[in-house]
Amino acid sequence: MQNFKEDNTARRYKAYVSSMGTTQLHLRNPYIVAWWSAAFPGFGHLLLSKYVRGYLLFMWEVVVNLNANVNLAMVYSFQGKVALAADVLNTRWLLAYIPVYIFGIWDSYRTTVDLNKVYLLAERENHRFNTFLMGALEINYLDKRNPRMSVVWSLLMPGLGQLYIHRVATAAFVIVWSVLFFYFSRELEALSLLFVGRIAESTSVLNPEWLLFLPSLYGFAVYDAYVNTVENNKLFDSEQKRYLQSLYQQLRVRIGKGTGENI
Repeated sequence: MQNFKEDNTARRYKAYVSSMGTTQLHLRNPYIVAWWSAAFPGFGHLLLSKYVRGYLLFMWEVVVNLNANVNLAMVYSFQGKVALAADVLNTRWLLAYIPVYIFGIWDSYRTTVDLNKVYLLAERENHRFNTFLMGALEINYLDKRNPRMSVVWSLLMPGLGQLYIHRVATAAFVIVWSVLFFYFSRELEALSLLFVGRIAESTSVLNPEWLLFLPSLYGFAVYDAYVNTVENNKLFDSEQKRYLQSLYQQLRVRIGKGTGENI
């Protein structure tokens, strides 16, 4: 099989199919990407398939947030205990937190704008890219999948929607951190107590610092899985159209007007 990644006749490619998933360029709203970086540093970069940068910012957020007591201060603020919220903040960590947080928002916005320009150029060039990969560990190929199923699986467990569309790197990362957040927040333990009617005990076992990480993780898992399923389907249609045009539109038939005869 020809490896189109190594074909240097194009300056830009719209997509690349690998054993870890399908990486592709498509138009994105820079404000939405920046918003996800604001919701949780690293998420905006993961949406752009900038995995290393996204992983680093995500882990930085978890470590520094917990040491600076940011989530705990937010809990106290929600309860109206503003003075207590200010007291629990650890300024030694907080002052290191703020610059990186702002950088994540700015860099994801800037990168989105740049990648949108690259996509327009790649779309104009419309060069061939690999659509099927068979390796010793994985098989990956362009295919159409149901966006609703991506949402359903992501709601059941963050990361399963990414596995459904073969975004293995993102899926593994999201699943591992989901397990950690579930464990340290004790949310599943609280749910089991709630189901048997022990409401007060269910509330008391929760760890709010870790619990506040979960809404952002769930939201990102659903959004990322849905958007990438839709864009993968568009990519499949686009590649299929290009293939059929190159294979069949070379055979042109002229129809003589008024005669009904092929010439």
